[in-house]
Amino acid sequence: MTSGEPVGRVGEIWLYPVKSLAGTQVAAADIGPDGLSGDRAWTVVAGDRPVRAKDAPVLATLAPADADAATLSAALGRPVRLEPLPPQPGTAPVHLVSRAAIARAAAGEIPEGCSAEDPRANLLLDLDGDERTWVGRDLRVGDAVLRISRTPRHCLGVYADVVTPGAVRTGDRVALI
Repeated sequence: MTSGEPVGRVGEIWLYPVKSLAGTQVAAADIGPDGLSGDRAWTVVAGDRPVRAKDAPVLATLAPADADAATLSAALGRPVRLEPLPPQPGTAPVHLVSRAAIARAAAGEIPEGCSAEDPRANLLLDLDGDERTWVGRDLRVGDAVLRISRTPRHCLGVYADVVTPGAVRTGDRVALI
């Protein structure tokens, strides 16, 4: 196992069990081939169409623990249901954002359509450097290895694919390999 060049630590870990709903901070998570276990596993559907927070901002205020059809329907004022989120081809399974990126956003450097207050990242990192320079590189985070695939158009940070699944915990070392 290559330890790599240390670049920081995992500051926070977030899961978003239902797409577009608020997240849940956790102390540890397993990263599998499709991302963090339990992340974005469900979606809210009205009729035959998914409902997103950009169209129904109230979704982003609801906790996943409150995610049942009756509560969601009442909040949206129309009948909705929860369905398993189908595979999302072309979507990177892990979203990483540094506290420095949030600081840059607070100073005005923010992509159009992005929320600096809620970057919706899985891993919030305390780093020495800028994660945007890692595209194409592999990163060891806890026991997992991630390949940084791209910078998002409408979000802070970077997206990553899973090279080697593994556990990640708050405080784990982050290293370029």
